Amino acid sequence: MSEPLVTILDDEPAIRRLLSEALEEAGFRTLSFSRATEFEAALKTCSPDLCLVDLSLPDRDGLTLVHRLALEQGAAVVIISGRAEVQDRVTGLELGADDYIIKPFEPAEVVARVRARLRRDKPAPQTGQIARFAGWTAAFDRYALVDAEGGETPFSHAEGEVLRLFLERPKRLISRAMMQEILGGAAGESFDRAMDVRISRLRTKLREDPKNPRLIKTIYGAGYIFLGDVDWD
Repeated sequence: MSEPLVTILDDEPAIRRLLSEALEEAGFRTLSFSRATEFEAALKTCSPDLCLVDLSLPDRDGLTLVHRLALEQGAAVVIISGRAEVQDRVTGLELGADDYIIKPFEPAEVVARVRARLRRDKPAPQTGQIARFAGWTAAFDRYALVDAEGGETPFSHAEGEVLRLFLERPKRLISRAMMQEILGGAAGESFDRAMDVRISRLRTKLREDPKNPRLIKTIYGAGYIFLGDVDWD
């Protein structure tokens, strides 16, 4: 089995070189790009396992690209940016990024986060890529929810990991602490808000009544419970 492929999109040559050397020394394959157009062209012929994306690109808004990657590509997305404001981090996570690393950084930390991110992306051994519940099919192999009539609604990589967490633990209380431990990321307001956004989007895609959801229930002060019966293929 080949080593995971990590793409690096950053307009600073020194940053690309630093990240490539650190990741390749750790056993990863890498491809580096300075412009979003080059990167998007490469996606037609390669499928990265994880994308490192800078937000300040010369030819494209990095946040827009992060959102598209999260929805369409299926790879994990980690932002590496000099923007250190809390709102920037929250916005990046809300748009589908899996992690946010602030420049300047230690290469060893980036390698550790990449390893941890890819470890979490491996499917749990007791489950597969297709889950059926309450008239829905969650196809994790193509990041889509399929309704009873066959209509498909895409979900992002970040939304998918929350959905999988629920579907692997139906009818069990899932606390915020458990979500943080399993999904990773620093506990705090930005993590909580990102989870709220992902759960809200999942409820919308599952056509839940926001005032009285029937599948993903909020237990105030405790966490969430997924109430459906789940069958895995």
